[in-house]
Amino acid sequence: MMLQVGRGTARGSGGSWRGGVLAVALLLPAQALLAQARPAPAAPQQQQQRITVVGTGPSNSITDVPNLKVGSYTRSDSGYRTGTTVIRTERGATAGYSQMGGAPGTKETDLLKPGGQVRAVQAIVLSGGSAYGLDATTGVMRWMEERGFGVPIGSAGVVPIVPAAILMDLGRGGDFKKRPDAEFGYKAAEAATSDPVKSGRIGMGMGAGWGMGTASVKLSNGYTVAAIVGLNPAGSPLDPRTCLPYGYFLEIGDEFNLVQPDPSECASAAAGSGGPRDGSDNAPSNTTIALVATDAPLEDLEAERMATIANAGLARSIRPIHGIGDGDTVFGLATTAPSHTMSNADLQAIFNAAADALGRAVVHAVVESKRVGNSRAGYCEQYPSACVKRTAARP
Repeated sequence: MMLQVGRGTARGSGGSWRGGVLAVALLLPAQALLAQARPAPAAPQQQQQRITVVGTGPSNSITDVPNLKVGSYTRSDSGYRTGTTVIRTERGATAGYSQMGGAPGTKETDLLKPGGQVRAVQAIVLSGGSAYGLDATTGVMRWMEERGFGVPIGSAGVVPIVPAAILMDLGRGGDFKKRPDAEFGYKAAEAATSDPVKSGRIGMGMGAGWGMGTASVKLSNGYTVAAIVGLNPAGSPLDPRTCLPYGYFLEIGDEFNLVQPDPSECASAAAGSGGPRDGSDNAPSNTTIALVATDAPLEDLEAERMATIANAGLARSIRPIHGIGDGDTVFGLATTAPSHTMSNADLQAIFNAAADALGRAVVHAVVESKRVGNSRAGYCEQYPSACVKRTAARP
């Protein structure tokens, strides 16, 4: 060890002195310096308990999320084959969205970008009718205004915040001009309840290529996550190698209750027998629209992230997805006020559960939707051998 001493002048706040020691530096061996610089080992952190799936919600539908009401208005008469579905929150819910694909039809989605003035919505509209179907939001807003739901504008009244997305089903009922309007939205809002929602050719699913589906899940951290979808992709939700849904692997318990279909049925379907006659396969304009929801207290940025991950998760249950003719849009909704306390583990579990729930909703749309008029044959009508357990379970 070598000691170095220098002389000079030093000055402090209270005066100065001369002739003092300027600096002392101890030159230690390199190993000793490294030993001094090395931080002490940190105390072991308690491992966070893994968040797991407890099971489906009580009804395995979107209304298993508290503070949501869902209503649909459906028509399949007089040239109509279309409908509108409304998800009501009334007192407000934090919302975000994700839009992928080349042909979107949306309303008020810019309002949902994080950091804006308005961070809560009173309803979300999911409708058939292509861009014309956006008119359904006018009826929902009218219903909300009559009851005082919306953003207060002084003492003059309220402005309901009602974002929307549409899918392409024009002409599938035979008449291009028979599409949802404001009255569809008003009646769907009026019909909304917290009752379990059924999958099938209901609301937005009436004219969709594959119908409407819904699913929910309960997590071990106590939160519920659920999804609802209008399934209308240019791609397919069925694996051509097995004729089972791509999303079959997401099943919780026996909710799908399917078995491998007979090879002859699968070959017949591949050859075109029993397939759709409504132009939904390989049609130039399609779009899958959906909403994922939770009762976790998400912030607006987190609701957006949940929607984004769920939208990307559609790639596991539909192939191909997000094409140039698909305007795939997914809304994310949190029905509990933001608390700013969610851990990364909780958030990741909720986001992944939303993607899985949406994939399961896709499968429910496939297996629950039946033929209406010249629509696609129902899955169990096309593959009866795959549905033997489902048939046996019916009363």
